[in-house]
Amino acid sequence: MQPVDLRSYVSVDVETSGPSPTLHALLAVGACSVVDPSQTLYLELKPSSRRVDPEAMAVHSLSLEDLTRTGIDPSEAMRRFEQWVLAVVPHGAAPVFVSYNAPFDWSFVNDAFHRAIGRNPFGHAPLDIRALYMGQSGLAWHAIRLNDLLDRHLGGRRLSHNALDDALDQAALLRALLGGTSVDEPARDP
Repeated sequence: MQPVDLRSYVSVDVETSGPSPTLHALLAVGACSVVDPSQTLYLELKPSSRRVDPEAMAVHSLSLEDLTRTGIDPSEAMRRFEQWVLAVVPHGAAPVFVSYNAPFDWSFVNDAFHRAIGRNPFGHAPLDIRALYMGQSGLAWHAIRLNDLLDRHLGGRRLSHNALDDALDQAALLRALLGGTSVDEPARDP
C-alpha cells in the first residue's frame, strides 16, 4: 500500500453560536496544513446571526458582543481563508478538508464560503477522522470516542475548543492514524 501524500490535507476546526449554519453564526475558524502544522490560520468573525444555543456558547470562550467589535467581516474572513488554503496546498492539487466531526465543521465552512465568494475551495467531500478510524478499526460508530483516540495517539491531550489548537490536534491525530508521529510530538502550551 502506498503512503498517503498529506500535502493537500488541511485540518479545520470551527467554533459556532449553535448547531445550524442557517440559523447560527460561525464565530472562529482554525486551520493548519496536516503535513506542515507550522502553516496555520486563525480567524474570529463578526457574528452573522445573534441567535445562540447556550450549550454551544458554553463550549468556547467567545462572546458575540466582543466579536461584534473585534471580529472580521465574514466575507473578508472567507476570502482570507481561501487565499491561505490556495497558498498552503500545492499548486494544482485539490485541497482536502479534514476534521473530527467533519460534517459539522464542513457545513459551517461550506455555507460561509458560498455566502462570501460563491464557492468552496474544498469542494463537497470532507474527510472525517472518526469515519476513517471506523474503517481502520472495524469498530462500530458509537464505540468510537474522540477522547479514547486522544488517549491512544496524543498522550491524553484534550481539545481546548480554541479552533486553531483543535485543528492542530486533529492534524496530529490524523498523522498518527496514518502511521506518522503521535505521542512523541512536542506538546504545545495548553
